[in-house]
Amino acid sequence: MMATRVSFMGFGYAWLLRKACIMTTSSVGKEPTCISCDDEDCEMLPNASFVNNSNVDKSYETIEPQTKRAKTLTSDVWNCFVKTRVGKDGKEKCKCKACGKEYTCASKSGTSHLARHIPKCHMVPQFHNIGGMLIDYEGKLRKRKFDSKINREILYELIIAHDLPFSIVEWRVFRKYQKFLNEDCTSISRKTAKCDVMKKYEIEKGKLKQQLGQIPGRVCLTSDCWTACTNIGYISLTVHYVDKDWKLKSKILSFTHMQPPHTGHDLALKVLGFLKDWGIEKKIFFITLDNASSNDNMQNMLKEHLCLSNSLLLNGEFFHIRCSAHILNLIVQDGLKVASDALLKIRQSVHYVRASESRKKQFFQCVEQVGGIDTSIGLRSDCVTRWNCTYTMLESAINYRRAFHSLSLIDKNYKWCPSNDEWFRSISMCEFLKPFYIMTNLISGSSYPSSNLYFGEIWRIELLLTSNLENEDLLIQSMCSRMKEKFDKYWSEYSVVLAFGAILDPTKKLDFLKYTYSKLDSHGYEEKLERVKKALYALFEEYRNKSASTNLTPIFSNVSQPPIVVRREREMEKLPTYDDFEKFDCQETNNYGKSQLDLYLEEPRISFSGNFDVLGYWKDKSNRFNDLARMTCDVLSTPITTVASESAFSIGSRVLNKYRSSMLDETVQALICTRNWLLGFVD
Repeated sequence: MMATRVSFMGFGYAWLLRKACIMTTSSVGKEPTCISCDDEDCEMLPNASFVNNSNVDKSYETIEPQTKRAKTLTSDVWNCFVKTRVGKDGKEKCKCKACGKEYTCASKSGTSHLARHIPKCHMVPQFHNIGGMLIDYEGKLRKRKFDSKINREILYELIIAHDLPFSIVEWRVFRKYQKFLNEDCTSISRKTAKCDVMKKYEIEKGKLKQQLGQIPGRVCLTSDCWTACTNIGYISLTVHYVDKDWKLKSKILSFTHMQPPHTGHDLALKVLGFLKDWGIEKKIFFITLDNASSNDNMQNMLKEHLCLSNSLLLNGEFFHIRCSAHILNLIVQDGLKVASDALLKIRQSVHYVRASESRKKQFFQCVEQVGGIDTSIGLRSDCVTRWNCTYTMLESAINYRRAFHSLSLIDKNYKWCPSNDEWFRSISMCEFLKPFYIMTNLISGSSYPSSNLYFGEIWRIELLLTSNLENEDLLIQSMCSRMKEKFDKYWSEYSVVLAFGAILDPTKKLDFLKYTYSKLDSHGYEEKLERVKKALYALFEEYRNKSASTNLTPIFSNVSQPPIVVRREREMEKLPTYDDFEKFDCQETNNYGKSQLDLYLEEPRISFSGNFDVLGYWKDKSNRFNDLARMTCDVLSTPITTVASESAFSIGSRVLNKYRSSMLDETVQALICTRNWLLGFVD
């Protein structure tokens, strides 16, 4: 398909030719000549009126005849300019077709000054790339060149980001839409689209593997199992770490089919294979799992394998962390069993109203009649296995309690309306459960905070349970008694790792642990505090010994150096710097028997601030407290829930559904992992 450049004019005209012909005239009055065939009678030429059109200002002095053929005008600026005359200075002149402004256009003057005029001219339609546009044989404007590589990149990004099937590239309407955008668009098959996705997966996997290999610290893991709609089991492994910029990161490493049986031995071998594939088997710090018995066996066997190669710190003493969200759910569910009778009527009432559209309509008529009810809070149902859903149901039902009473007066089939006493007890129960709900939301977010925040929240829960053991409401008292038993089973000592996170927060330190322990036990708190402190010093000593044996350099450079000044700064490296003074000061102190941990704990505590960046603080201190900063970034990256793995299953449920249930395991893994690496855990 032949095409010619677009000529943009204020009053606009464009000749559409089947083959490109360039015309010129040797002098005024002569017939136009086709440069392609040098024939005055060329059938591809327009009529002779072209050279005498209204764009040429006849009042100007005409261009004098030339003895040889005029030079071909090849620049794109001549789409907007036309030659007019020879000035008194002997130089050729041209003017803008749109605004009429005149310029010199001698061959030695070039066309740069004409090109600068085009974007400034207010009468010329502005386009980003006039030369890059074409008019096809139908007179449609299109891009000059179609880049098939960019088109395929956009297609696989679309498939990955929006969980689309590979067959989208073969949909008739989709191909029609591509042709509408550009006639030169070449369609691809679903097999090609799949190959593109797999190539992208391998590229991104290589980048992530390189990043994990370069971080000086250790990584933490979460793992969980899931059954898809096809009744096929999958296992997910997620890594958590602090990168070189001191940012908390969470990435899905593997999402693959887990063949039965799902015993602890098989799970351990599977996870160990993942670690070796990614080359991080010697960099593991913690692994967070839920309370399934198979997970307990798995972590024991995994710890034995890693200890054989001396890959764990302190022989894996702090290797396993139980999922706090799962424990909290067990604690509250145990308490709700006591209040099951009180919740039954409310649950039945909500289910009755939501069972049909006519009941909903009748219920909201009662809401309008009663008045004064905040309808922005909808009537929510619950999920028996998730207590936080029970809390939201209870909260919404209390808001509509007067409407339920009104419904009971006009609907004879509605028989589950709670009494006033039962509503008051429900209000007390809702207020009691609110702190647990807040804690659940804190630890259940996929964008989890650093671990220094968790210790205080768990302490508040224990304090709440202890203070309500003597509550006047017998129902609340009974709930607290059962919940406290479950709490002591899992969190009697809290997690020592969570205590480490609080100590390494400069706004808390040991003072916070002393305060919290004393509030719960004014007599035996010193023993608990000493036990945590001893474990912290043992962990730090392990980091210091490994740093000395491997002669590690300071972690994370705070400032990236531009390459333009590298040679000059190499000379400056020989001179002492402020960082050298920090190291000297720390070394001098160490000579007096004080470690980096001693120095940190002796420094005054920073006043608490709501937006305090604990990772930013340790980034600034990494030159002075090198070993301690290395340990801190590992501790603060510790996940206390398996929510990240459950988020992977949420993505998996959109990739694997009843319409897409026959994909290969490696394809499923490529789609889910690549999506996470590019977009994170966003929906």
